[in-house]
Amino acid sequence: MTGPLQVHDDGPVRVLTFDVPERRNALTVPLRRELRAALEAAHADDACRALVVTGAGKHFSSGGDISSMPQGDRADARDRLHLVADVISLLVEGPLPVVAAVEGAAVGAGTSVVAACDYVVAGHGSRYGAIFGRIGLVADSGLFWTLPRKVGAGAARRLLLRGNIIDAEEAARLGLVDELVDDGSALGVAVERAREMAAAAPLALAATKRILAAPPASLAEALHVEETTQVAMFETDDFAEGRAAFLEKRSASFRGR
Repeated sequence: MTGPLQVHDDGPVRVLTFDVPERRNALTVPLRRELRAALEAAHADDACRALVVTGAGKHFSSGGDISSMPQGDRADARDRLHLVADVISLLVEGPLPVVAAVEGAAVGAGTSVVAACDYVVAGHGSRYGAIFGRIGLVADSGLFWTLPRKVGAGAARRLLLRGNIIDAEEAARLGLVDELVDDGSALGVAVERAREMAAAAPLALAATKRILAAPPASLAEALHVEETTQVAMFETDDFAEGRAAFLEKRSASFRGR
């Protein structure tokens, strides 16, 4: 019996596939648990250099599993939210770059997962929406933090308050989607983009994600963070390898050290 999350490696790229297509890949509690464990395992695996997150079948994710949502059970509600908070933190703050491959619906918490990824490849037929208000809830899964950083404060306010569905072209115009492709080809393109990211030095990628997750508040702070980080990078084996490869006109072989 297979679980709600499928995991397979394509070279240095690990593909995590939501596999509950009969429910449009709703983010059930078991799926959240498996996703959290898979992200933790990927971040601890030196052979894994980049991640792709996608959905099986015709849709990325229809969001939270409404039929199992608790009513009046605060402990259950907090447990569900803590699970998804762990997932979003691992996507945003983890050392590995994450590419989303989106087809069909990515609504509710599905939009939240998309907004937490570093790069989004989407089919022209995909669609998005912070539709939480339709069932009497506010946005969650980090969307109040990730969405304004993707689309800007004004667009985030409109999307969160109106709760309307937007198409792929609008999502790309706003910045939620990075690359539009033909329907059915998002996963293949996403893996290629992840491979491009995986070719970079792992320590440099991890440091870049760390800075992006907690951006400097001023130019002076940015310059200080850059200096501190870059001095440390100069001391790594990866920099020595990258420098040697550049001078020798060959491809670098980074080891994350």
